[in-house]
Amino acid sequence: MTHTQTEPLPIRQVQAIATSFPVDPKDSVTLGVGRTIKRDAVIVKVVTEDGITGWGEAHHGRCPGAVAHIVNTTLKTLVIGCDAHDVTGIWNRMYQRQLASHGMGAGACLAVSGIDMALWDIRAKALGIPLYRLLGGTSKPVPAYAGGVSLGYQEPKSLVDEARVHVESGYRAVKLRIGDTVENDLVRVAAVRKEFGDDLDILTDANTAYTLSDARAAMPVLDSHGVGWLEEPFPAHDYRSYREARNYGRLPLAAGENHYTRFEFDRVIEDGVITILQPDLSKTGGITEALRVAALASTWKLPIHPHTSMTAINMAASVHFLAAIENAGYFEADVSRNNLFRDQLVNQAPYHVDSDGSTRPLEAPGIGLEVDEQFLAAHPVIEGPAYV
Repeated sequence: MTHTQTEPLPIRQVQAIATSFPVDPKDSVTLGVGRTIKRDAVIVKVVTEDGITGWGEAHHGRCPGAVAHIVNTTLKTLVIGCDAHDVTGIWNRMYQRQLASHGMGAGACLAVSGIDMALWDIRAKALGIPLYRLLGGTSKPVPAYAGGVSLGYQEPKSLVDEARVHVESGYRAVKLRIGDTVENDLVRVAAVRKEFGDDLDILTDANTAYTLSDARAAMPVLDSHGVGWLEEPFPAHDYRSYREARNYGRLPLAAGENHYTRFEFDRVIEDGVITILQPDLSKTGGITEALRVAALASTWKLPIHPHTSMTAINMAASVHFLAAIENAGYFEADVSRNNLFRDQLVNQAPYHVDSDGSTRPLEAPGIGLEVDEQFLAAHPVIEGPAYV
């Protein structure tokens, strides 16, 4: 059954489910935030009065139970009874009652993001169309890079072998994890560049592990290797360090996965230091707010390369989003080993990368995925840190 845009879609249920699974030691990856020991996620389920179910993902924020609790208590009461079509009104209601009045707390913004994503899923399902069409986009190739929790700290030969699997499967860009020691980082980057030549786009992510001295030593050499960007060398709020590092070379600086809403991106863009913008649909305020960030960035001719979160829901939604904005950059494809949230949580693969290194949005209504609720029941949240 399809609806029209004029028919209201009253919301009767909002539920967040925190979920986890342990990482097998052989699949563990070490990167700037530590070594992975488990994977966490928060899945948001929103149901309308006539039974349309929308699914969203709120990033776990290293405290999945707490993020889910924000949805299931504070935000739920603000959303039930509202019209799911009114995404702007609902977003503003959550913003005014929570983010504006009590500060831009990360947990609340993550929770808002999951609800908002589920609402967009409902709206497109109600109309019987894929999300990218509702967002004003078309089915087109979206370039992808091999990312996710992968390509971490390891011996150069092992890293080259891991990268080769992705290059041979079609990827024309990979993201390497740096932030170990500058010496080790540069040896790894050099090995990948030597093996695959100049046709491969190499991107790097320090996961906030660099000091200014590290950046000063690394950036000119990364630039000489033709690296596409240096992502999050410092924490998101350390604007002074980003400004200082801008003077260390031509290498573009990237950030955004830990910047929340257009209000924080406004400063990032105005500063003119970070030129690779990476909002996460499950962190920055959902699809509604990511569209605003993209529009703001487009006035400065800046590309959007979204950071993807832990599950297939965010991954598929990110491809729809990129297919609908004018300043779309790379899709971050998750190539981590044995990610159950990508492979078992939902009814089909969230994306497929073609031989030219691109992907396209799913064609089923909404985001295009349905969640296996038995999987959620079988994988309750595991308390404690995801990285050690």
